Amino acid sequence: MNNPLVSVILPTYNRSQFIEKAIRSVWTQTYAELELVVINDGSKDDTADILDRLSQEDSRITVIQMEKNSGIVAALNEGGLAAKGTYIARLDDDDFWSDDKKIEKQVNFLENNKEYVLVGGGVIRVDKDGKEIDRFLLPEKDEDIRKSILVDNVFVHTTVLFRKDAFEKTGGYNQEFLYVEDWELWMHMGTMGKLYNFQEFFVTYLDQEAGNKNYYRNWGIRRNIKMSMSLKKKYRDKYPGYAKAAAVSWTSYIYSFLPLKKQLRPGLVNLRNRVVKSPYKK
Repeated sequence: MNNPLVSVILPTYNRSQFIEKAIRSVWTQTYAELELVVINDGSKDDTADILDRLSQEDSRITVIQMEKNSGIVAALNEGGLAAKGTYIARLDDDDFWSDDKKIEKQVNFLENNKEYVLVGGGVIRVDKDGKEIDRFLLPEKDEDIRKSILVDNVFVHTTVLFRKDAFEKTGGYNQEFLYVEDWELWMHMGTMGKLYNFQEFFVTYLDQEAGNKNYYRNWGIRRNIKMSMSLKKKYRDKYPGYAKAAAVSWTSYIYSFLPLKKQLRPGLVNLRNRVVKSPYKK
C-alpha cells in the first residue's frame, strides 16, 4: 500500500532569517511522502531568493508568489487550493518541527482512525535566543477537547495534521474570523468528526514577544478577545460550556485594561489551565 501524500502549507512574510530552518525541518521527517507548499505573501526582503534556491534544490517544494501582502487567511487558503495531499500539515516560517516522527505518527493515527479529522500535539516555546521558556501539552481525548474548545484554542496551529477533504468542506480558513481563523477551522472540523491531541512535543515555537515590555499594552489583545467572543457565539450550540467560555473572555478583556499585566498574567494563565484542564509542563 502506498503511503498517502501530506501537503505542508507554510506561509511566509519577511522572515528570511528563519525560513530556511523551518523548511529544512520538514525534510528531517521520517515520513517520505511529503510536498511543501510555501506561500510568499509579498515579502520585501530576500525571502524570494532563498525560496528560489531551495525549490531548485528540491522538486518537492512549490512556491506561490503573492503579488502583494494579502494577509494570513488569503495565504493559507492559496496554499490549501494548491495542496495535492490527502492530508494537510501546517508550519510557520519562524518555527520548526522538533520531532522527526511527527508526521509519521499523525498519519498512522488518522489512517487507523477514520472517524478523526484533526490531530495536534505539544509545543516547546522558546525566546529569540532559542532559550526554552516553557513547554505544554493540550487536552488529549475528543471528549475533553470538546469540553474545552469554546474556552480556548486547544490546538497549536503548527502541530496539526488534518484531512484535506474535511478542509475543503469547511470552505477553508474564514476571513470573518481573522486572528482566530485557525480556532474557527478546528471548531468547524469538529462538527464533521473527532479530534485528538498527541501527548508529545512536536514543534519548537518561537515566541517573538517574549521579553517585550510593550507586549502587554498591545491593543491587539482586546481585538483578539472580541473576535474570540464572536467565534464562541457562533459555535455555542455545537459545543458545551458557553457560559464558562464567555466568562473567561470577559475576564481576559477586563484584564487587558489593568496595569501590571505582565505580573498578573500567571494568575490568568493558571485560571485558564484549570478551566481547560491543560496538562502544562514546565
